[in-house]
Amino acid sequence: MEEEQSVPDLEQMLKLLSTLSDDILQTERCPFFATEIDSELQKQFAVLPGGRGMNGSPIIVFPEFPAFSELEEEELQNVLSYLTSIPSVAASGLGFILVIDRRLDRWAAVRATLLRIAGSFPGNLHLVLVLRPDTFFQRTLSDFLFKLSKDEFKMKVLMLSSVTELHAYIDPGQLTTEFGGTREYCHDSWISHRTAIEAFALMVKTTAQTLQAFGTELAETELPNDAEATTSLLHTHTLKKVKMKEELQVALSQGGHLLDCINEPLQTDPEYTMTHDELENLATVQRLLGQLDETEAAFDDFWERHHTKLEQCLQLRHFEQHFREVCSQLDVTLERLSVFSEVSLSPAHAEHILRELSGHEDKACEVLDRALSLASEGDRLIENSHYAEDSIRPKCIELRGVCDGISSTLRSKKGLLLRAMELHHALEKASRWCEEGIFLLASQPVDRCQSQDGAEAALQELERYLDTARLHTLVDRSDIYCQYEAVLTPQLRDQVESVFQKQSSVQEMFEKRRVSLKKLAAKQTRPVQPVAPRPEVKTPLSSPNAHGKERRYSVDSLMCKKVPSPTHSFSTRHASLSEEEENLAILRRHVMNELLETERAYVEELLCVLEGYAAEMDNPAMAHLIPSTLLGKKDILFGNMSEIYQFHKRTFLKELEAYTDYPELVGRCFLERMKDLQIYEAYCQNKPRSESLWRQCSDCAFFQECQKKLEHKLGLDSYLLKPVQRITKYQLLLKEMLKYSKGCNGCNDLQEALSSILGILKAVNDSMHLIAITGYEGNLSELGRLLMQGSFSVWTEHKKGHAKVKDLARFKPMQRHLFLHEKALLFCKRREENGEGYEKAPSYSFKHSLSMSAVGITENAKGDNKKFEIWCNSREEVFIVQAPTPEIKTTWVNEIRKVLTEQLKACRDACQQKNSDSITLSPTSNISISLSPFWSNGQKSQKKQDERKAELSPTSDVNSSSSSPKHKGLNKTSLSVDASDENDGYSSSEDPMNSDPEDEGVKKLAPGKYTVVVDCEKAGPQELFVKSGDTVQLIREGEEGQWFVKNLRSSKEGWVAAANLLSLISEAKSSQSLSSSDGSVSGNLSTSSSCSETYTSFSDIKP
Repeated sequence: MEEEQSVPDLEQMLKLLSTLSDDILQTERCPFFATEIDSELQKQFAVLPGGRGMNGSPIIVFPEFPAFSELEEEELQNVLSYLTSIPSVAASGLGFILVIDRRLDRWAAVRATLLRIAGSFPGNLHLVLVLRPDTFFQRTLSDFLFKLSKDEFKMKVLMLSSVTELHAYIDPGQLTTEFGGTREYCHDSWISHRTAIEAFALMVKTTAQTLQAFGTELAETELPNDAEATTSLLHTHTLKKVKMKEELQVALSQGGHLLDCINEPLQTDPEYTMTHDELENLATVQRLLGQLDETEAAFDDFWERHHTKLEQCLQLRHFEQHFREVCSQLDVTLERLSVFSEVSLSPAHAEHILRELSGHEDKACEVLDRALSLASEGDRLIENSHYAEDSIRPKCIELRGVCDGISSTLRSKKGLLLRAMELHHALEKASRWCEEGIFLLASQPVDRCQSQDGAEAALQELERYLDTARLHTLVDRSDIYCQYEAVLTPQLRDQVESVFQKQSSVQEMFEKRRVSLKKLAAKQTRPVQPVAPRPEVKTPLSSPNAHGKERRYSVDSLMCKKVPSPTHSFSTRHASLSEEEENLAILRRHVMNELLETERAYVEELLCVLEGYAAEMDNPAMAHLIPSTLLGKKDILFGNMSEIYQFHKRTFLKELEAYTDYPELVGRCFLERMKDLQIYEAYCQNKPRSESLWRQCSDCAFFQECQKKLEHKLGLDSYLLKPVQRITKYQLLLKEMLKYSKGCNGCNDLQEALSSILGILKAVNDSMHLIAITGYEGNLSELGRLLMQGSFSVWTEHKKGHAKVKDLARFKPMQRHLFLHEKALLFCKRREENGEGYEKAPSYSFKHSLSMSAVGITENAKGDNKKFEIWCNSREEVFIVQAPTPEIKTTWVNEIRKVLTEQLKACRDACQQKNSDSITLSPTSNISISLSPFWSNGQKSQKKQDERKAELSPTSDVNSSSSSPKHKGLNKTSLSVDASDENDGYSSSEDPMNSDPEDEGVKKLAPGKYTVVVDCEKAGPQELFVKSGDTVQLIREGEEGQWFVKNLRSSKEGWVAAANLLSLISEAKSSQSLSSSDGSVSGNLSTSSSCSETYTSFSDIKP
């Protein structure tokens, strides 16, 4: 509004400025400027010296100019028009006085001059004064002829004989020196001043017009709707404003210089008197300069208002942008907060929820601080008189309202959880008091209570313990219900009732014991014959496994509220165990409920996506909204989501629901459907293409319309991520279920299901890398299952045959990404990663491959514990591989050893089958044994001779000869089997491959150092976090299958479940390697005396 009010003020100033400029330029009376008729003015046939007549009429002087008759009419007309336009309108209205000096001319020329002036003078003529010729003849002639032709001139003409007569009509002070006056006149200076004045006036007028146009542009500019456009507009207007200011400064500078030029005669001669024209010019320039100053001030004021409005607009756009961002973050915070439950099943569960809520609270506080800071920024804008106050104030109120709501919800949830924890701890405290009381009753010796002193001591012990009841037990049931009404769930109510019932039972047991002890402690009047305690009553639960821990009880000690039988003493001692089992069952049901609820929600979400998005792509009514880049690409965008939905809807969800009452057995369901769950691998492999397509079309109207119909807060990309999140969620739920199912029937199935799910996740991750391989001409699926993949430094060595020079001279390692398949090992080069999200995936260029049937390995290479060798063809081609860490090297060597072990086993089984069909072993049959490649040629020959002499005894058992560890590393005795003509038999004095790797995984753990092969997250505050590659030391075994473990890498200690340890670690072994059979047809496994063992690949053996 202020800017709109300042526009008329600026326009008025500019109009006044333009009018003053026109007064100087006199564009209406004369269309010429001095610069345009400079050549005519330089001839000086007519001048305007600035004098005035007696009545104030301007004086134009026509000096002596012999060539006046030769002037062209246009030249005369232009000069006279220009000279008559210079005086003010008021002065010109009085008429001009012409002084024509023809003292040196002839009458004929005088007459011609008068006639020409009379016919072409553009202004009003007041008087024409002619100084006639001085010569006698011409003067006489002019006097005579003037009288005859006087009427011919049509203007008042006076013939003057001398300058003295001229002074009678014009004051000498208004005449120049050539007419006997006192005024100095320089025509060149006059032209220069006129040119400068006109240039200044023209500049002022042009500046005024430019300012007027710029002011109109600023006033009519609409404010942009985004910050970027506002910033650009502000920058553009600022540049134009600077240019305008520069033009104004130039005009003011030129006006000041012109004013100095006009005042120069006064500065030179203080007594100098200016002519009327000079005074008018001086006044006009001063007025023009003054008006310029006022115009500049008005423009500055206008610009300041406009600039302030643009800055406020920019502040508003930034505020609105930040408001949208903060509102989005607040929505996410509210959504995340809504999933936190105030219901807890145990103190540990409550602490877990509270810990997660506290972590979420830290993140929420950051968002709340930003929101409140933005609201404060809005208040500052309002305080600074922002023009959009009506738009800013509601947003500030909304931000503070949402922040208060989130803070209130956080406080409420936190308070409820703390109240629930308080109740849980009170229940635990009461339960612990009851259990300790039961233990106290059970631990009192019966025989000592038979005496008076013993009974009194036992009674005092009971009294002391009962005195602690008020500090540990629950007192008023109604008070508990009233105090914790907000957090009392049905489960908690049952726990409260259970604790009160337990308290009542324990107190009744104590009361009965007190009655019995008081009777025994009473003073006896006659001697009492000591009676031996009753024989021990064995309960049905007693067994030799109890190791004599059951105690003997008297009749009084076996009193119970509900079951007054001899078996109650044993059951009360195990009340804590039963309650723990019950709590674990509740936790299992909780995990199962979460599994089922999230599974149902997951199925609904998939259906929503398929019906709300995928089906709409085939809807003709929506076809006009689908961009061309999305046409025909539904399978790319959604992958096999439909297949995943059908599996979960028709099969998996129903089967999971069948285990609702038996959550500990749900592992069987996963194991039975593990093959079906592999459909997620195809979905994850398609995810990069899907996300790339989504990124291209995410802003299209089709997706926005679908989201609007579904009333989804989140876009389609969030729902396309659901399958990836779901397959990851299963392993977390299985871990939770396994933690609460220790010792249950389905524990092994849960462990196996967890391992299988982790295997699927690993396969998915590996497949994401596998699909990025380029340049491999074969079919990757023919190479078998991908076992491992990772990046290594690789050197190559060629022992025989042709080798490239660059291979022989390769001192620097090659960076290669290795893919270990069941049948081949691929060497690839990792390329740069490009893109974002899933598109930021590496690509691999295929370089080389080795068949696993022709591969051998040496575990230690060149004394580096991170290096190992992979070679083939009797070490003709050797690849020295350096892992990032020794642990990764060990993992790879073990996996390759496992592959070669399976090949050996397959070959051995095939050979044994063939031998059983075609060969009958005799007691005197011989066996040929191949040698370890570490032996020299001489040693090999000697060894072969010794082995040919060795014979198999009738009682020797080839298959069992490897089972005894005492033969390890010995070469004194070799067993041999006479093979067929093709030498297909195998034997060994030691066969490390005979043991099944899977059998080694279930053996009992023992203290020692182990290597972690799978990441393990912390399940509790005291548990230890370890990751793949870490070396841990098992220190001691604790209760409930827990091991106290130290992570040697981080030097941290903690507890880890033994069940988890079996799937996380593999025992560190001595350095071993696998070697080729050196090209021989038959081969065996042997142990050399060196620290490295060499294992053979069996590519050349014919089964």
